[in-house]
Formats: sequence, structure tokens, C-alpha cells
Amino acid sequence: MPTFDTYHSKKTPIIKRSVMKSQLLSLLKRDDCDYIEIRLEDTIHTQIKLSGKDIENVAENCAYGGNVRALYKGGWSFVSFDTLSDIEAKVDMAVAQAREIGNRISAKSQLAKVDPIVDTYKIEPITDVRDVPLTKKMDTLLNYNEIMMTASPDIKSTNVFYKDAWIKQIFANSEGTYIEQEKMDMGCNMYAIASKGGRTEYFGTSVGSSNDWSKILGFEKAVEEKAKIAAGLLTADKPKSGNYTVILNPKLAGTFIHEAFGHLSEGDNVYENPELAQVMSMGREFGRPLLNVYDTGLDLGVRGFLKYDDEGVPTEKTYLIREGKLVGRLHSRETAGKMGERPTGSARAINYKFPPIPRMRNTCIQVGNTDPEEMIADVKNGLLCVDVFGGQTNGEMFTFKSGMAWKIENGKKTEMLAGPLLQGNVFSTLKNIDMVGTDYEDPDAAGGCGKGGQMPLPTTHGSPSVRIHDVVVSGK
Repeated sequence: MPTFDTYHSKKTPIIKRSVMKSQLLSLLKRDDCDYIEIRLEDTIHTQIKLSGKDIENVAENCAYGGNVRALYKGGWSFVSFDTLSDIEAKVDMAVAQAREIGNRISAKSQLAKVDPIVDTYKIEPITDVRDVPLTKKMDTLLNYNEIMMTASPDIKSTNVFYKDAWIKQIFANSEGTYIEQEKMDMGCNMYAIASKGGRTEYFGTSVGSSNDWSKILGFEKAVEEKAKIAAGLLTADKPKSGNYTVILNPKLAGTFIHEAFGHLSEGDNVYENPELAQVMSMGREFGRPLLNVYDTGLDLGVRGFLKYDDEGVPTEKTYLIREGKLVGRLHSRETAGKMGERPTGSARAINYKFPPIPRMRNTCIQVGNTDPEEMIADVKNGLLCVDVFGGQTNGEMFTFKSGMAWKIENGKKTEMLAGPLLQGNVFSTLKNIDMVGTDYEDPDAAGGCGKGGQMPLPTTHGSPSVRIHDVVVSGK
């Protein structure tokens, strides 16, 4: 049987051409299961981590392997492997396991129908991560790190995390789909840590891309400014706790819509939770007509971009909320089949060791028609919250920590404040959005989305600034 080739440059075949369509599809011609698929991956990774003056980690590695997933009478099995030498045995194992489960639960296999696809997708990166020497990557990050460390005497440390990957994937299923596709990923977080008198503050910036390593260049001024903000926050007051009209900048608004609403839109979360399914009923009003929310894999260049998902389904732009009303959700073929809806190209896995599940790609609040300055003009007592430093959701409740904030008094931005906690119910908060800005951004970073033990999956969340009334703020 065919074997993998690991690769050391972009000129080397990532997976040997002997792993051909006819060989894989022949393994899938079986009449003893309802559906079967094979996914193969070959990946090269780079990871760099700096902490203050220390280089904590520098790693380059290759990973290759694959999996077989089989379905019989509603019973799924999943078998992963690191070599193709006995792939026939892995296929037999997956089918046997699926039949064992299926015969016990005796349910109906429900997969939404899709047309078989035969395609090869090669990306054309602006700057390929494989063309950039490790020394260039290191020099770039060490330069940014030094700028942050020397921006203020109060900067005591830094946290710089960089990663990139080049992936070649082959997907084949028993319905005749055979897809070869390439993926590129790059992300970097750069944060300064200021400390004085027992108080510590953080602030920084980030960047990411799916087709251009050079996006990481030119951050000298930005990292210096962010480090100085971190130092300035040491003497900044916290806002008084209470209910405020709050303006979220694009980075915070994007994170909010991803965490607080995007996960509620994933098909398995809805299907497996009857109470949530009742709440997330199609046509329900979640906001004013100015609110439009979508999830897309079509935005070339952002980390949430993909041509096909990990079930071989073409990606798309999926509206979740249109003019304030729920109109869609994110599906795998199975969740779409079970709910009588259409697949959306949203079945994703972090790598070949995991089965695909419904996941976000680039979750966005659609650009509006209000200038951000207009949002401030009629606010008598409010907050402009900038960036995000963590948060959590629990069902329909959320808590996010803003990186920093500006006090708004009588229509003017005044005092810089330490980042407050923003809390509330996602559904009432969506209804309280009364302005959506024109300043749309896709602020990529090096992190990713976590779900089902699969973390971090490359995702993006885009948004303009939004204004929200009556937000609960915890400060002092």
C-alpha cells in the first residue's frame, strides 16, 4: 500500500502521488456499511514562544497520518492511524466497529445529501510560510519583543507566541468524492506585561493569515504603542460598576459574537439540547433590523478561510441572523440530515486524530452604516471598550473582560480606564444593539476555538464597532 512522504520544502510532494484516487476509492467500495470516508493529512508546523528575555520554545516538526470514519444504522466509528501500511485493516476495523454499534442502537443513518466532488485545490500564497527561514521568523519576533521590553521602565515581561502550518489533505468517501487540498495558517500574539506596586496590566496586539506570512511585518510602531498603553493602565482607574451604554470596538464585538452566539448556532449543540433548540427556532427575533450575523469560509486570507470542510463539502457564507431574525445555523452532514436542513460546509476537525464536528469559520457581524464617532455623540455616560482579555459563556449568559476602556461623558471620549468586566444575557444584549459601525475589521490572532477536546481550531471573528444599551459592567 502507499506510504506518506514527509516534506522539507514546497517542491517536495507532500503525499506520494501513489496515494491516488483509484486506490482510496477502491477501499471504500463496500456494501456492509451505510457510509465510509478516509481523510489523510501531512503537515509541517513551526512554533515559537518568547517570555520577557527568555526564548521558551522553538520547534519545527512534521506530522502525518489519517483516519477512517464509518456509519452503519446510525452508529459511527472512528479509527485514526500514523501509517498507511495497514490501511485495509483500519478500514475493516472501522466498519466492524460501526456495525457493532449500529446493530445495538438500530437507528437510521441520516446524512444530508451532497453532490460528489472531484477536485484539487492548491493555494497561491502571497508569502508562503515555507519560504521564510526560521532565522527570519526569530529575528522578527525578537525585534518586536525588544521594542516592547524597552518601551517603558514598567514593562517587566512579555508574552510572544507564534505558530504557522502548511497542510496537505486528501479526502475520499464512498459516494465518489475525492478532494486534494492545501491549507496554510499563521498567527502571532504579542503582549506587554507591566507591573508596579503590586499591580499588573497587560496589553498588546495580534496578527494572522491563511495566505500571507508578510502580514506579520511592520508592527514596530504598534507593539511600542501597545506596550505604553499597558504601562499607562497601571495608574488607570476602573469604571464604577453599573449599567452603561457600551461601545465595543471591532475586536471585542467579533469575540462577543463568536463566543456568545456562534456556539449556540452550531448544529450539534442545538440538536442535542431540546431547550436550546426551542430557543434557537428559525424566524425568532433576536435583534433590530440593523443586525445581520453570518459565518463564512470564503474570506480569503483570514484564518477561518477554507475551500472544503473536513467532510468534503464546499464552504459558503451562511447567514445566522438576517435583519434581526434567526435564519440559519452551522451544520455537518449529519446534523443537517437529522434536523432536515442543508449542510453548510461547517464540519471541521483540528487534525486527523479527531472526527469533524460542526464548527465556526469566520463569524461576523455585518458592516453597518454608522460612523463610530456618531455612536459616541449622544452618549452622556458610557464606555468605549477596546479589545478583549478572556471571557466565558454559560448557555445564554456571558462574561468578557475588556482589554481597556475609555470613559464617555456628554458625547466625548475622556479618561482611559482599566478594562472592566462585561456581563449579561446574549439574547437581551443582541436586542439592545442600536448602532452598527462602518469600521469592519477581521482581527486575526494566534489562538483558536475550542470544542469537543479540539483546541485551537483556526477561526476568525470579524465585526465593526457596535453600540449596546444597558450592559452590566463590573468595575470598582
